[in-house]
Amino acid sequence: MEKKPGLGLDLDRRSFLQVTAAAGAATAISGFPRVLRAAAPTIKIGSVQPVTGPLAVIGLGQRRAAQMAVEYINSRGGIKSMGGAKLELLLGDSQTSAEVGRSEADRLIKEGAKVIVGAFESGTGMAIATLCEQRGVPFLCDVATLDDITQKGYKYTFRIFPTSTTFAKRMIEFLRSIFEEKKVSPKRAVVSYVGDAFGKTQAAFFIKEFKASNLGMEIVEEISYPLGVPDLSAEVAKIKAAKPDVLFPICRPGDSTLLTRELFKQRVELMGIISPGSPGWYEPSVIKDLDKLIYYVMDNVPWVNPESPVYKEANELFLKNYNAYLETNNGYAYTGILVVADALERAKSTDPDKIVEAFKKTEFKDHPMVGEAIKFAPNGDNINATTAMIQILPDPDPLKRTKVVLPKKFAQAPFVFPAPQLWERG
Repeated sequence: MEKKPGLGLDLDRRSFLQVTAAAGAATAISGFPRVLRAAAPTIKIGSVQPVTGPLAVIGLGQRRAAQMAVEYINSRGGIKSMGGAKLELLLGDSQTSAEVGRSEADRLIKEGAKVIVGAFESGTGMAIATLCEQRGVPFLCDVATLDDITQKGYKYTFRIFPTSTTFAKRMIEFLRSIFEEKKVSPKRAVVSYVGDAFGKTQAAFFIKEFKASNLGMEIVEEISYPLGVPDLSAEVAKIKAAKPDVLFPICRPGDSTLLTRELFKQRVELMGIISPGSPGWYEPSVIKDLDKLIYYVMDNVPWVNPESPVYKEANELFLKNYNAYLETNNGYAYTGILVVADALERAKSTDPDKIVEAFKKTEFKDHPMVGEAIKFAPNGDNINATTAMIQILPDPDPLKRTKVVLPKKFAQAPFVFPAPQLWERG
């Protein structure tokens, strides 16, 4: 049996009696059992996600993955450099609101959180980064793209997820590879995006990079709409009128479904739908709901590495527990907890400045995502954060339809482009 410091699980009966007697003597002297005072401590980690509201399907998956990572660390003996200290996840719900997310993070800090993780939405991530700087508490941003989060000179903020700039650059590289390999030359494009902080930023960076790329393609229309909109018929009518070859949508899970169904209903002809990087295209519930309509959609996202042993182990457990697979958002939530545990192990302390120093020296290879070892630049960004191009491909099992198609190093299947029209899929 593995020795667990402080718990005495490797003691034989004689030793156990000796320890018990010593403890009794200590109690008689001090009035408090010494063995209890030596018990392994608990380290609280505050986790803030959008568990209710329009992004609840994502936030709930992230919470589950983070909790699963905590249980994984604890099952391996906890933080060994601190006597086998166990991690405890304190739960916060941003309700898809930056203001609420900040308030929830503050509550968790008051309840004893030594590190905050989160927050999925860029606006909430920015608010929590500012709060943590004021409170002197380390913040590990597991998912959020807004470049500004790590551009303020904050001491306590670190991010493992790619920035909007990284998304845009990788998207151009993938587009060039797709068009060159298939020897096609699309001429017209439309960019559509949800009008929250993430959608606006992601669209702005992509459009800027696209216009400087010399791909031989023109963006003829840019269409924005509010988060949580119930109907996209007018926006799709604009897309159809613009006659694009390719649609570049930046979505959330709800509007991706509305958009695709309306494209089908209005019979909008396209060579393909390729997201510059957004949720809404790979969640199992969306894939199951849209069925054949979502086939051949591509998405430029930070994805799981299908060959990673860490991914295989975690994905099998996630599938068993929740009938869903690890993907961008829950995969990075899982990774975030592993990175925090690694920093605590090396910090040997919950002192915030010692945790920060440990983060700065991170070189974490054993994670489930595409990319090299996680290492932080002086501004707190992961210098090896990157993306993959995934595509939803036909398979009888909805849980097996999402495949990495680029880069070739990680590809699980060849990509399909141009795609059959939405109404030509049987």
